[in-house]
Amino acid sequence: MAGDPVPAFRLELGERDLTEDLRPRLVALTVTEARGEEADQLDLTLSDHDGRLALPVRGGLITLALGWKGRALVNKGRFKIDEVEHTGAPDVVTIRARSADFTDALRVRRERSWSETTLGQVIGDLAAGNGLEARISSDLAGRAVPHLAQSRESDANLLTRLGRQYDAAATVKAGRLIFVPVGAGETARGQALPGLTLTRRDGDRHSYKAVDREAYAGVSASYHDVARGHRGTVQIPASSGSRSDSAADGDQAEEAGEMKRLRRTFASEADARTHAEAEVTRLARGAAEMSLSLALGRPELYPEQRVQVLGIKPEIDAARWLIKSAAHTLSGQGEGLTTALELETG
Repeated sequence: MAGDPVPAFRLELGERDLTEDLRPRLVALTVTEARGEEADQLDLTLSDHDGRLALPVRGGLITLALGWKGRALVNKGRFKIDEVEHTGAPDVVTIRARSADFTDALRVRRERSWSETTLGQVIGDLAAGNGLEARISSDLAGRAVPHLAQSRESDANLLTRLGRQYDAAATVKAGRLIFVPVGAGETARGQALPGLTLTRRDGDRHSYKAVDREAYAGVSASYHDVARGHRGTVQIPASSGSRSDSAADGDQAEEAGEMKRLRRTFASEADARTHAEAEVTRLARGAAEMSLSLALGRPELYPEQRVQVLGIKPEIDAARWLIKSAAHTLSGQGEGLTTALELETG
């Protein structure tokens, strides 16, 4: 039908623009962007019906831009080829590539430790060791780190662990190691992410689920401070997320039966408190979740953007949503471009 939008893409391998060469061979292309923890991923499926498609070399760099004909394409970044597969019949080449910012050095296991420092210094050291620029929010940079050990653990895994401990998104983007609270709504350069509104007309499918989090009155975390010979439990109420007094020597508050107990025993009261506070925040953020499929893809959408959804149900319209992950798929020689969003309450 005349006037229908036409998907478009630009794909370069190294310095070569292969867009026109690959356009007639394209079976499917999906770029998946997550909040953190894992590198963004590009999955590319190409037809090799004539046997003339050369297999790319692992380690090659793919640059991708995605969007609609007649509009500026959205740069989705550079991806390093990790896997190449050839199957048949019919003969097909499948390429899997991950964000080139997520360097191999991040996956190397290391032995080191930090003492009497700050979280900002730790993130700065991790960034410098991987040739990245550190960007950590001021709310987190000054947090005290009495002791932190990295024992046969990769920097990537350590960042995941720290992200969970402080309820932060630990992400590598555009040559920067970004460590900001989940939902902070900032770009890699510290600018505010634009919010957006999606209506029912924008999506062709949705799935909404509300979870009863009221079963937990809060979160409790136990600690054993060996140096001081002290045991205790920190309890953080779910209602406010404010800090509560610790119950020493294993004593529990009356409502502790309703608390979500963290299984791990922490090395200090401060460490236990940090983990409990982060878990309270996660529980509140996960009170509802929704998947939303957009028939007309929006490649400009990415994780951590705030979204308002209108026209489905009052409860959904009233919620403050946060993009948890976004997958943009172009299929069948440009036949369609769709976006699949995973949302959680912000």
